[in-house]
Amino acid sequence: MWKDFFYFSKGQQTGIIVLLVLILLVVALRITLPFLLPSSSDAFDTTFVAEAETFKKSLLSLDSIQQAERQRQFEERYATYKFNYQKDFSNKTAHYSLFYFDPNTADSATFVQLGLKSYVASNILKYRSKGGRFKNTEDFSKIYGISPDKLNELLPYIRIDEKFAISSSRSDIKAVKENPSSPIELNSADTTQLMQVKGIGKYFARSIVRFRQNTGGFFSVEQLSEIYGMTPENVEKIKPYCTVNPDLIEKIKVNISSVDRLNRHPYISFYQAKAIYELRRKKGKLHQFGELKNLPEFTEDQLKKIEPYLSFE
Repeated sequence: MWKDFFYFSKGQQTGIIVLLVLILLVVALRITLPFLLPSSSDAFDTTFVAEAETFKKSLLSLDSIQQAERQRQFEERYATYKFNYQKDFSNKTAHYSLFYFDPNTADSATFVQLGLKSYVASNILKYRSKGGRFKNTEDFSKIYGISPDKLNELLPYIRIDEKFAISSSRSDIKAVKENPSSPIELNSADTTQLMQVKGIGKYFARSIVRFRQNTGGFFSVEQLSEIYGMTPENVEKIKPYCTVNPDLIEKIKVNISSVDRLNRHPYISFYQAKAIYELRRKKGKLHQFGELKNLPEFTEDQLKKIEPYLSFE
């Protein structure tokens, strides 16, 4: 091998020598360099970790800024929402008073004080400006915009002056004075028949039928006073033209009825229904109404009210 070296030209020989020297230097450096230089791995690791933590904190700082910005935006939106809500709520729950009034003479301010919306007050005034008059409480229910709950709330406070209750028109006088030739039976009459009686309009006619359906029927004309909005004066006017047939009352069969069925009657509470049921369960069967008189859940007046509605068959 070395013999072949001398056959190369002088320039080739020089190149080979330089190449060998470089190879030796690289090998020598590879071997000796770790011993010549101090170890920096720990320093490198520490520096890297420190830089990573700094970078992470910068990210967290940026996130905190974003969170703070979001929080600020949320608080602004919440403050706006809260203000609008409180404003809307205050409008809805605006204070109003209940007092006697005549819808034929009251002004818009009076209607608003009574809790009516401004547009409802406007509807009433428009009705009057066109010649409309409220001859009875039923006429007031015809005004557009009055909710059933608000109507029920106001009816007891309506007072119609006599000059409006009786019109100068012949047809109106005839309508006011006209009443059915024979009394209307409350347990069988429909709304049309009931409206033949002066003082019973569409609203009260429906209320009478609804009361009849809920209780099972009327055992006395005096029960008309239990209908919401029916004033004592109105009941007195109606009574001569109404009658009641107790045989038409739909009765509850005590010995086969559940607590729920008993409790569905407006005059019987849940605890009273349960007391009747438990008494029946202990005795096996109840034979007469007198067996309920010892129940502490009932007063004497309450027993009188429910007696017409119970059957002990």
